[in-house]
Amino acid sequence: MTSEETAPGSIRPGGRTARVREAVLRAAGDLLAERGFAELDLAEVAAHAAVGKTTVYRRWGSATGLVTDLLVDMAEQSVARADTGSLLGDLTANARLVARTLTDPRQGRLFRAVIAAATCDEAAAAALRRFYDVRLTEWSPCVSAAVARGEAPEGTDPRAVLSAVSAPLYYRLLASGDPIDETVADTAARAAFDAVRAGTLVRNAAES
Repeated sequence: MTSEETAPGSIRPGGRTARVREAVLRAAGDLLAERGFAELDLAEVAAHAAVGKTTVYRRWGSATGLVTDLLVDMAEQSVARADTGSLLGDLTANARLVARTLTDPRQGRLFRAVIAAATCDEAAAAALRRFYDVRLTEWSPCVSAAVARGEAPEGTDPRAVLSAVSAPLYYRLLASGDPIDETVADTAARAAFDAVRAGTLVRNAAES
């Protein structure tokens, strides 16, 4: 793949190029949070970022290209996993992090917009899946360590555990509209922990 063919976000630039990328992604995120994916316009992003629109069109090419690179950047900037020494502590830290993100005035709207984009654009959906794959991979050692400590049964599926933690929070964000707070986050973590201890999140033999 040549440099011209490289997908947005796959190069880690330095200097002025990095500053341009940072400004454009900040503007794109602000506009996504404010108006949603359907109204994301590259020329407007360029104006908000104080960058030439030719630069934006040449580098990102489309609104989907911007969303893809924004998700790459969000994954790169995400908080590293916790290591509290206990599975419940780690899952609670994960749940509280998700809750803080989803209730942040900008980040909550941004996630809604990105998820909405993924429902109607396959490239955006693929980028969103990659983003969550990065986050699940980052936090999976919490579960592996719990297995090693004897806190969780052999064969416990880390991705299933972490999905069980965050799923109730995303349901509130996207479906029910019920409040998301620290108590709700702690309850989600405890429910996932109890499921682990009961052995309900162990991989099936056919999946191992």
